Amino acid sequence: MIQIIPAIDIIEGRCVRLSQGDYGQRTTYDASPVDMVRRYADCGVTRIHVVDLDGAKASMPQNLPTLEQMALIDGVTIEWGGGIKSDEALRQSFDAGADYAIVGSAAAKQPDLFALWLTAFGPDHIVLGADVRDGKVSVNGWQEDLELSIDDLTDRFRPQGLSQVICTDISRDGMLEGPSFDLYTRLQQKYPDIDFTVSGGISSMDDIRRLSALQLRKVIVGKAIYEHRISLDEIERWAVGGE
Repeated sequence: MIQIIPAIDIIEGRCVRLSQGDYGQRTTYDASPVDMVRRYADCGVTRIHVVDLDGAKASMPQNLPTLEQMALIDGVTIEWGGGIKSDEALRQSFDAGADYAIVGSAAAKQPDLFALWLTAFGPDHIVLGADVRDGKVSVNGWQEDLELSIDDLTDRFRPQGLSQVICTDISRDGMLEGPSFDLYTRLQQKYPDIDFTVSGGISSMDDIRRLSALQLRKVIVGKAIYEHRISLDEIERWAVGGE
């Protein structure tokens, strides 16, 4: 059964969602990030995906005090990304309470550094974040597209034991139009030793059921929760054994 990982995107300490990675198409929600973590923990969620969008733009984490508060909540682990491009940023993220560090731009543009991190901290704690637009990897808060595919990135880091990849389809992110089922099925079948997390486009529990039937292992859900397409009750039922 696929694991649901709720998403929290942060700008200036507040929950937001972007559409197709566009900072100009931003919706800000009333609930605080810390309150949302508490709600998810109460539903039986054990892992939460958090992106520091300010950090992604600044190339250095900007919302670490919020991470520190999130990390105090029992029962959940935090996968944290956004601006982790240096040893200092990585250490700060772990020191603030991140259980997993999501690294995207640095992995694509400084592959030797990312390979060192995989070796030093272990693949259980270092997650490759591959944000894809039209088949190519996008970096720096989705503001720069590279001539590099997710397959290229994955192949580069398999020798260091890469075991976790979050692949976000930017064209579908925040659009509530369903995920790229074919993309994730292909990747998971090609790399059975790696956990690929589906990210982008989830619109309903039907999408999640279909992904689970396709033997996908993890899925990030963001806007569908905030827009009440998926309820916390549904997430709780899934967390305790599916529907």
